[in-house]
Amino acid sequence: MEKIKDKAIFKFITVVVIPLLILIVIETKMNDYYKTVVILLFINVILAAATNFTNGITGIFSLGTASFMAIGAYVGSLLTLPPDMKYSRIQGIPAFIAEIKLPFFAALLISGLFAAVFAGIIGIPILRAKGHYLAVITLGTVIVVKSLLDNLTSITNGSRGISGMEGYSTLPVTVLVTVLSLYVMYRIKTSSLGRGMIALKNDEDAAESLGISRLKVRLFSFMISAFFAGIGGCLWAHLQRSIAPSMFYLTETFMILEMSVLGGMESLSGAIPGAAIITFFPYLLSDFSTGGEIFGIKVPKINGITNIVMSVLFILVMIFRKGGIFRENDYIFDAMFSPDTYSGLFKKEHDDVLKKDV
Repeated sequence: MEKIKDKAIFKFITVVVIPLLILIVIETKMNDYYKTVVILLFINVILAAATNFTNGITGIFSLGTASFMAIGAYVGSLLTLPPDMKYSRIQGIPAFIAEIKLPFFAALLISGLFAAVFAGIIGIPILRAKGHYLAVITLGTVIVVKSLLDNLTSITNGSRGISGMEGYSTLPVTVLVTVLSLYVMYRIKTSSLGRGMIALKNDEDAAESLGISRLKVRLFSFMISAFFAGIGGCLWAHLQRSIAPSMFYLTETFMILEMSVLGGMESLSGAIPGAAIITFFPYLLSDFSTGGEIFGIKVPKINGITNIVMSVLFILVMIFRKGGIFRENDYIFDAMFSPDTYSGLFKKEHDDVLKKDV
């Protein structure tokens, strides 16, 4: 007998209908503050999933996601700002950059492509390294990118950053881009190429003996991860509407890594609980950080309470749930992106018609 959780109608309701209803309520009933937090959640899901794509699925322990996010944020911002605003805010900006003004979705795609090309250029030499050596090198890319953003003042405006972007990252737009991004990553993971990535992670020698090119597959994975990190960066820039190089440095690097590890690096679905914890906990604990009343109870000011709680939670997950909350399981996306979830809704009706015909 088929279990309830395995039924198509149950999967459809839990991963499609209920989330959609919640999003409709948020969009129509909530104020801008809560909408912004939810939008940030979806952007963080993209960043965490992009990290999982390399770190968990391919076995490349990369710490460079923030650098690709920065590239996407700056490229997307420069492509959507009006020319007169770029001339007035960025001294000495080249005319060929200042005169460009593209629609948001075109800028979003190009920002991802720029990040992917950058990953491809640096990936050819650095992906020959393994383990902690590769982790250190990719962390170095974060430092290099920040230095470039600080010093290319005629393009990036240096440490002052860029501001004045339109708020294109609305909730419907961000949800749409997030679902499409996750769908593409999931389809790649479940393809023959994705199985090659997993094979390389599990046993490189055995995978190469079957004709899988270690460098080509790892480079492809690295570039795909960078592409979606760049898209996440572009969305983030048009949510915050003001960016600076310091926003894409070590703090952001380790925050993305925390989301990936908490949810489960080997699972794309793990990006959701990991991002939810890192996104919502600081807001939930903000009253404890500043002091005040919570449900009528006076709470004293506790400096650094957010970092303390997050650290304890991280340690507990690592001790009692090794591999993260979802480990290697893709519960959510296996249901959301499976054709059986949708075709199964009409299966019983179709079977009844066949029985009547017989």
